Amino acid sequence: LGGVLSWTFSSRRFVGLRRCVSHTVFLPLKRNIKFTLLCSQPWPSACPEDGISNACLLPICSLHGAAVTTVEGVGSTKARIHPVQERVAKCHGTQCGFCTPGMVMSIYTLLRNHPEPTLDQLTDALGGNLCRCTGYRPIIDACKTFCKTSGCCQSKENGVCCLDQGINELPEFEEGNKTSPKLFSEEEFLPLDPTQELIFPPELMIMAEKQPQRTRELLEAKENPQAPIVMGNTSVGMWNSGGLYEETEGKDPGVAGGLTLGAGLSLAQVKEILAEVIQKLPEEKTQTYHALLKHLGTLAGCQIRNMASLGGHIVSRHLDSDLNPLLAVGNCTLNLLSKEGERQIPLNEQFLTKCPSADLKPGEILVSVNIPYSRKWEFVSAFRQAQRQQNALAIVNSGMRVFFGEGGGIIRELSIAYGGVGPTTICAKNSCQKLIGRPWNEEMLDAACRLILDEVSLPGWAPGGKVEFKRTLLISFFFKFYLKVSQILKTMDPVRYPGLADKYESALEDLHSRNHWGTSKYQDVDPKQLPQDPIGRPIMHLSGIKHTTGEAIYCDDMPVLDGELFLAFVTSSRAHAEIVSIDLSEALSLPGVVDIVTEEDLRGVNSFCLLIEPEKLLETQEVSCVGQLVCAVVADSEVQAKQAAKKVKIVYQDLEPVILTIEEAIRHHSFFQGERKLEYGNVDEAFKVVDQILEGEIHMGGQEHFYMETQSMLAVPKGEDQEMDVYVSSQFPKYIQDIVAATLKVPANKIMCHVKRVGGAFGGKVTKTGIMAAITAFAANKHGRPVRCILERGEDMLITGGRHPYLGKYKAGFMNDGRILALDVEHYCNGGSTLDESLFVLETGVLKVDNAYKFPNLRCQGWACKTNLPSNTALRGFGFPQSGLITENCITEVAAKCGLSPEKVRMMNMYKEIDQTPYKQEIDATNLIQCWKECMAMSSYSLRKVAVEKFNSENYWKKKGLAMVPLKFPVGFGSTAACQAAALVHIYLDGSVLVTHGGIEMGQGVHTKMIQVASRELRMPMSNVHLRGTSTETVPNANVSGASLVADLNGLAVKDACQTLLKRLEPIISKNPKGTWKDWNSVSSRGYETHMNWETGEGHPFEYFVFGAACSEVEIDCLTGAHKNIRTDIVMDIGHSINPALDVGQIEGAFIQGMGLYTIEELKYSPQGVLYTRGPDQYKIPAVSDVPTELHVSFLPPSQNSNTLYSSKGLGEPGVFLGCSVFFAIHDAVRAARQERGLLGPLKLDSPLTPEKIRMACEDKFTKMIPRDEPGSYVPWNIPV
Repeated sequence: LGGVLSWTFSSRRFVGLRRCVSHTVFLPLKRNIKFTLLCSQPWPSACPEDGISNACLLPICSLHGAAVTTVEGVGSTKARIHPVQERVAKCHGTQCGFCTPGMVMSIYTLLRNHPEPTLDQLTDALGGNLCRCTGYRPIIDACKTFCKTSGCCQSKENGVCCLDQGINELPEFEEGNKTSPKLFSEEEFLPLDPTQELIFPPELMIMAEKQPQRTRELLEAKENPQAPIVMGNTSVGMWNSGGLYEETEGKDPGVAGGLTLGAGLSLAQVKEILAEVIQKLPEEKTQTYHALLKHLGTLAGCQIRNMASLGGHIVSRHLDSDLNPLLAVGNCTLNLLSKEGERQIPLNEQFLTKCPSADLKPGEILVSVNIPYSRKWEFVSAFRQAQRQQNALAIVNSGMRVFFGEGGGIIRELSIAYGGVGPTTICAKNSCQKLIGRPWNEEMLDAACRLILDEVSLPGWAPGGKVEFKRTLLISFFFKFYLKVSQILKTMDPVRYPGLADKYESALEDLHSRNHWGTSKYQDVDPKQLPQDPIGRPIMHLSGIKHTTGEAIYCDDMPVLDGELFLAFVTSSRAHAEIVSIDLSEALSLPGVVDIVTEEDLRGVNSFCLLIEPEKLLETQEVSCVGQLVCAVVADSEVQAKQAAKKVKIVYQDLEPVILTIEEAIRHHSFFQGERKLEYGNVDEAFKVVDQILEGEIHMGGQEHFYMETQSMLAVPKGEDQEMDVYVSSQFPKYIQDIVAATLKVPANKIMCHVKRVGGAFGGKVTKTGIMAAITAFAANKHGRPVRCILERGEDMLITGGRHPYLGKYKAGFMNDGRILALDVEHYCNGGSTLDESLFVLETGVLKVDNAYKFPNLRCQGWACKTNLPSNTALRGFGFPQSGLITENCITEVAAKCGLSPEKVRMMNMYKEIDQTPYKQEIDATNLIQCWKECMAMSSYSLRKVAVEKFNSENYWKKKGLAMVPLKFPVGFGSTAACQAAALVHIYLDGSVLVTHGGIEMGQGVHTKMIQVASRELRMPMSNVHLRGTSTETVPNANVSGASLVADLNGLAVKDACQTLLKRLEPIISKNPKGTWKDWNSVSSRGYETHMNWETGEGHPFEYFVFGAACSEVEIDCLTGAHKNIRTDIVMDIGHSINPALDVGQIEGAFIQGMGLYTIEELKYSPQGVLYTRGPDQYKIPAVSDVPTELHVSFLPPSQNSNTLYSSKGLGEPGVFLGCSVFFAIHDAVRAARQERGLLGPLKLDSPLTPEKIRMACEDKFTKMIPRDEPGSYVPWNIPV
């Protein structure tokens, strides 16, 4: 299309030539702006419409006449900050800050359209955003300050309002403890004034009014049948296939017989129109509209719904389309237009299977869609089940319609369509035809289920896996439809139609909970503490405002340097193979390609040893996993580098064996080094005297770090003396410095590594980051030019590995009263192809196997399995989330064997006061018992347990579960060398202070805490103290930031440095108290002394213990496997908190990350070792809808002083394990369902406890009805590793 484009961008006007471009709006500008934006566009005869979108969905040519606002245009510290930005920051809704601009834009757009939104609107607005750090609760709190609410949670999960007395009540701490429930003060917030917002540019409004209709132009363009018409770009952006549709003026409610919607309407507009129409029309006419509206509420997020068009969704005909099954059963028609004129085609099975006679012809465009009204005695329903409640593609979805004519309960018409079970939407046409004329009763239901399973067949190897689950959902959905229709028939004619059994009615209720609320209680500071002393106060993250305004600088935000190159990696596509040849010729011939770095270039420096075994940087001889680095393309731009990487031709010769799973590693005796073993007491003798012995096992899947900022680095040669600056998103600058220096064959003093901040890490930015940084630095050094490397999400997940999958086997000897006298445990972790940190993860798991329990006789052995997967590495919790789950699962099974509640068995076996761990370290468990008791009281456990049992007795298809788990998390690295830190403090002549330390700011607020420490020690306001970042140039030889010790160790070093300075200045200050500061500085180092002797099984590997407890309640849908997190109560012993706001955030964020680990986050590998789940489309982390409806966090009043920093405790990791309270609550609910069905045998549930596992464990007549494939008769789509 010719002509000129005109649009505004955060109040700046842009004009450019209109041309057919594939680049989205921000690819050329991405280092200068953030990626979520508000797009305002005028519609004919309407006011401008505000909509949130992702930058990747907006081709430049689509912005003609639009006003685009990014977070920079909302507010800034240089001009003014917007109330949204202020409240997100001051409500502590930001940690690493990388996702924060997107959160701000979502809330800002909502407020532009609804200045006083409802809680449902808030939840919906945030549904398309992801955060890995905060756990969402503080973001929700910030949003709620804009709402008009009563303070009630607006939820009656147990039939009791939160403001009433009873089971939902939160008891106060004992009087005198002086707890505080508020982490921020709403009175201080800037008011929201909608009249002061940016207006739509008048010149664009005038331009829109003069804009002619371009239908004829569009038809001429469509003469090229290969040219897709792109509107929302969601299909092109996400799946690389076009959609055919045209923008029209919208709906025409006057069309007889139904609603006609313009194909160019966005899904968000369709949602609004349907909601409006449903209000106006009688219910019997709106059955289809209700069903469509239900699906639109969970289909993608608002960013995608604002861009995706109705016509594009229909014509794309994706296999998991949520709307097409409903539109197909609703007898919808498509209105087409071409130069030859208009015509209509039905949206039916032939259209969905792209049958040429029923499809669009070349040159035709889809103009509108007609959705007929439903009739009296006609009923339509929609069903879907996904891995996550919201913003997740359906595993299976369905649309169902039945028509009874003039009543009588005889089926006159029946239509059933499914998505997710074939290459496109599947219609069960033959089954429906055979059921016409039959009465709507139990016999029909049974026949329908069998007919559907025969017609909609899924082979065992079907893409996407979960085959038996999908088969079960086919008929479970139909059963739900049967129940719903039966219930409606009963209300319409109570005499003729029998009602549902009371126990069945809950099957029809949706689980999704919308309105969240939570509380946090922490200890107030001592009244005697000076007002200016910031320690113990809930102070905002000092980068919080910059996070919300987009002014916080991350690695890839650094401006492009003169002559800068980009590096892209070529990775192995085979799990175990010899590389026969590598052909680089075609890649090198492409424009802009400068070089390809191979193993040959790195002769003599192609390996580096960080921990125990050296690891190669590049591999061009024999690859041992898919995703292994083979070579690296260096080019003038990112696009050129990645295009060339695809042109590198590698010929492989496959090798045997290919070992992927833990079971395969055990069979092949494929282990790293030897075993790790810890033994206490005499296990074998104890087994001889116990009443019962139980043996079991549990498998736990891995977890992706899913930090928001992917691996990022920039290497800049300085031009003289072989110096180089490396800017990198890393937790371990010293390692980056060392590996780069070794690769370049220069001393470490020539390499300076700088880290301003990290957009999330969780343990994933250490080993692989160093290898990639070394290769990037080598390329920069070779060519004397800066080189940047930024991984895309998919390649990041493929290359870097994650949390270790575990197999735990246990044998427990116990008495009939639940006392466990002997425990023998075996741990197997899937380490991947290289050792990485696997041995240390394994050791940590073995040392922490006891969790909170005193087992008088304990033996734990562990092996790190060597497999052909990318090397797994550190991830928040470092072995304990796996080890603890194995122990808790054993406790749960012991309780079941004894006929006792798991909580009673847990309490019985817990450490009591002063005791000794299996490695002979003394422990005072007083606070562990106190946390347990406080959690019992705060959660009203006893009352709610009765309520849960009552609910379960009254509901057959829905069950609730309640579980409580204790926590003993030892903190320490296990060696004195790893528990050291250093700090550098400067005091300048004007009295200002500069602090530098060895810790990395990755969202946990360590820089904020360090400034609090300096403020207290130097007795000056925090505003006088500045912290620039972390660099090997200022603090050398710093240890890795991790293991919950960053604030502990670096805080002690900052404290010592400040005290040293004050001591030096004492003589001067005493002589002249009003004198000026001298320019003094101090370097100080502090640490803990820890050690462990594996030969004797004794030591002092940890400095202290963090105690806690969590109680969670869930509700599951036994027919679909869906679950809802109703409520979680957490009590933590954190000592004396340095900053309660940051500490609460760490606990909540870790808990939600742990909840994802144990319930929805599922890595899927092919039988060939290829990771399928390489992005947010396939891998689901918790979203805002997954947060417990109620989340309460309370700190135990401090009772013990220690030699830690101000008697505080590290909290980054412990909360992850508490997420398993949700796992065991689901376990409790599933057990209740099985007991009601007479299934009393052992219950084996592995982690993560996904909808698939929940549904298949709730065995019933439908799971027994489905066909089962013989193991070994097919090659499955995926395998559990």
